[in-house]
Amino acid sequence: MKTVVIGAGIVGVSTALYLRRAGHDVVLVDRLGPGEGTSYGNAGVLASCSVVPVTGPGLLRKAPKMLFDRNEPLFVKWGYLPKLAPWLRQYLSHANEADTRRIAAGLAGLVPGSLEEHQRLAEGSPAARHIVPSDYCFGYADEARFAADGLAWSLRRAHGFSWRVMTGAAVQDYDPELSDAVGCLVAVPGHGHITDPGGYLKALAATAAGEGVSLIKGDAEAVAREGGAVSGVRISGETVPADAVVVATGVWSGPLAKDLGLRVPLESERGYHLELLEPSAMPRAPVMIAAGKFVATPMEGRVRLAGIVEFGGLKAPPSEAPFQLLERAFRAAMPGVSWGEMRRWMGHRPAPSDSLPLVGPVPGVKGAFLGFGHHHIGLTAGPKTGRLLSMMVSGARLNVDMAPFAPARFA
Repeated sequence: MKTVVIGAGIVGVSTALYLRRAGHDVVLVDRLGPGEGTSYGNAGVLASCSVVPVTGPGLLRKAPKMLFDRNEPLFVKWGYLPKLAPWLRQYLSHANEADTRRIAAGLAGLVPGSLEEHQRLAEGSPAARHIVPSDYCFGYADEARFAADGLAWSLRRAHGFSWRVMTGAAVQDYDPELSDAVGCLVAVPGHGHITDPGGYLKALAATAAGEGVSLIKGDAEAVAREGGAVSGVRISGETVPADAVVVATGVWSGPLAKDLGLRVPLESERGYHLELLEPSAMPRAPVMIAAGKFVATPMEGRVRLAGIVEFGGLKAPPSEAPFQLLERAFRAAMPGVSWGEMRRWMGHRPAPSDSLPLVGPVPGVKGAFLGFGHHHIGLTAGPKTGRLLSMMVSGARLNVDMAPFAPARFA
């Protein structure tokens, strides 16, 4: 079969590699090139324990206060609110315990084992050097704040995760760079991180090209169909013949999904990062500072601070306040770290209204598949998503319940 994969982020590159290794003729197309979007700017953590959605119980009550507190990691561009409102109503409707448990059960079929999935994908390639096994840590002000996250931790335990809780001097014994502001540290073993997400994606894409995947830089405008089946993809005005197509363009996937008959309530959850170049010290492992909802990750020659949630659509420029909050929160958590240059970035996480990605066949269009909407878990779940999509395109039997991710829910 000839398959066109649209989107060269971690999901698209993984899908293309697995399809090629299964014997398919594969074309990978992206408007910017591999590793230039969200897969470049993420926190770099292979966060296998990230089965808990943002929409936990109490979010509806806490959100208004968060929006007016400069130390809270939630922002909105107020002029965008009328356009955001329909999606936001659906999103917040899931902020209850029953839906949180249901979503976590779905995500538990996709995100655990991320380190092993990345190692399997990159084995023997130059990309493998960027994968580092590590703990994934969560820093709280004190034990009471940790206890307040009880539902999230109970869900992680229910899905097979364990951890070590440290308080007092044990926190600094584990990581001397952490200040007394982190009075409770939770270390979850069996995770990992990527030391250069953009370089990692480019190395994977180069590996794919070396294995026979054709790379095209261009705009995928529409999926051509004949008799209810995929016949090609129009790329920058020219139609490339195809037997199958996989749409994996993150937050930009909505128009192609609509063209295929699905109306997906999809928004950009704008994420920010700061990179501190030539730091005087690194965190021992990636650490989520719970109060600021950002992760500090040790990378090649730099520390990356990534996180924050802002709603403002795809067109508005970055805001200043999220960058200021990242720097302020990092200085409080690791005051002894100094650095040289600082670099800034803002990108777009693809957020479906029900917090579950779309992974699977498009109903009514033979040969059309979707792989987008991974919210905060794109890097974590990318290789497994690509492997599962490759199996679907090939007609293989899966041992994962894909019903929670079925695109048909938006038909």
